[in-house]
Amino acid sequence: MELRRSFNEDEVNYDKYRPEYPAELFKDIISYSKIGSGSKLIEIGIGTGQATMPFIQLGCGITGIELGDKLSSFVADKYRAHNNFKVINADFMFCPIEENFYDLIYCATAFHWLPKEEAYIKIMKSLKRGGVLALFWNHPFPNRENDPSNMANRKIYNKFRPSNKKPVEFREKDCGIRIQELLQYGFEKVESKLYRRVRTLTTDAYIHLLNTYSDHLALDVNLKKQFEIEMRKAINEVGGNINIYDTIDLYLAKKP
Repeated sequence: MELRRSFNEDEVNYDKYRPEYPAELFKDIISYSKIGSGSKLIEIGIGTGQATMPFIQLGCGITGIELGDKLSSFVADKYRAHNNFKVINADFMFCPIEENFYDLIYCATAFHWLPKEEAYIKIMKSLKRGGVLALFWNHPFPNRENDPSNMANRKIYNKFRPSNKKPVEFREKDCGIRIQELLQYGFEKVESKLYRRVRTLTTDAYIHLLNTYSDHLALDVNLKKQFEIEMRKAINEVGGNINIYDTIDLYLAKKP
């Protein structure tokens, strides 16, 4: 199975266990873009809509584009009461989109699945003059060396999925590549910002969360089963909860 299609396999689990985004992030997008009631938006890779409700409540007209048919059906039902929302089940790169029309196009933890150059070009064509592109990602980090729950997690990863690379928490300097990328493809007034938070999950919730990640879903069935048995045991031995240190990076840019 193509990895980016794996999220479509269990839409209910995805909706329940994937986190939403900080309220401050949406305030910053709205302040930068000056959108409001009646503004036209596209959300690329909407999933089950973890980044959608703040814009629905603002009164924007939102078109979500989602590759997965189950995810599309789920989010259509989730927001069925809102007449300013619709979803299209399609690959963004092959979906006909009106040019010079949209006030804001945004993508939450999904843009990396698209062919970069073609996606930037298509977005630029679709935005009206002065329209805004907002890209943001959540980077969960359960690998801090001063956190016993994180070290229990790392022990299981080292056993079942060893790597020569030491896990590194997302840093402000990591934003530079994306900023230069946006400038390279013709956007202007580029800004970035980081948001940080800590989530504490029960053992069960953490196992469910792992089952929303494409690399975990792609594991051999038997390996995946044993991995989860031992992860459950390791987290329970340190109290039955794990702390996840999230860094969310936001990029804002305008079409000239």
